[in-house]
Amino acid sequence: MKFRGHETFTIRKGWLNKGLKNIMKEPGVFLGDGGNPMDILGIGANMVKSLRYWLTATQLTSEPTFGHRVQSMTEQGRIIFENDPYFEEGGTLALIHYFLASNEDNATAWYIFFNYFEYTEFSEDDFRSSVKKYVRMNSDKELPSERSISDDFKAIVGTYYTKPGVINPEDNLECPFAALGLVDFIYNKNGERIYKKTAVKETYLPDLVALSIILKNSVGQKEIKISTILKNENSLGKIFNLDIIRLMNILYRLEAKGYIKVIRTAGLDVIQVITEMDYLDCIRYYYNNLNIL
Repeated sequence: MKFRGHETFTIRKGWLNKGLKNIMKEPGVFLGDGGNPMDILGIGANMVKSLRYWLTATQLTSEPTFGHRVQSMTEQGRIIFENDPYFEEGGTLALIHYFLASNEDNATAWYIFFNYFEYTEFSEDDFRSSVKKYVRMNSDKELPSERSISDDFKAIVGTYYTKPGVINPEDNLECPFAALGLVDFIYNKNGERIYKKTAVKETYLPDLVALSIILKNSVGQKEIKISTILKNENSLGKIFNLDIIRLMNILYRLEAKGYIKVIRTAGLDVIQVITEMDYLDCIRYYYNNLNIL
């Protein structure tokens, strides 16, 4: 489990491109191989630590746990970078969000927030209690500090929500993942801010990206219960705050395109996987279709 690896910085516009581009040139860039990383990357010392963290937390890169910890691109990171190096496509943001929110080891707060934090409307105190409960039940490690949990909560909110009019969309301080629309807030009758989870904006979850995530979680199964796609750990429903209606719309579109068959008769609520593609094939096909268009 890892908390507060981000040094209180959310992912900024252009950061992922900058990190991957320099890793391709020098895998040990964050270790000072080839020169001072602050000079090479053009950001401060704490931001260098933050960017290094974000690249592994989003599973775009990996690095060994011991020895000379140089970074290398993962296969999914390479596919994304080769096809959308500036991370502009909605499907790219959805994929990277999935890689982040499903990463229990390196992005534990994100994993808890999307998989085990059951509140739809919540405060920071609600999240803090849920994190402590999860750690107690699933680890023999010490609880993270109050500050770490608070900083992770602020980073999660800052990742997925930007108040309109406060930050210019062209400003590189804004996190690109705010476009997914997964967190919002309301005010209660006492004027207190209450946060809420919201379903991903439909245009930011392309059908082939949704299919890739379903296939990744299916681990080769050809028949999958719809309830597991909605409610299981790291499922499409959990990671993107989907309800059954939104999920079924996606599944019926995938059926119409010939990738799956939806069966909701004779007491069954399952999909049958018809496509021979695996999840990486789906990602490649998604980008190939973009290039054709």
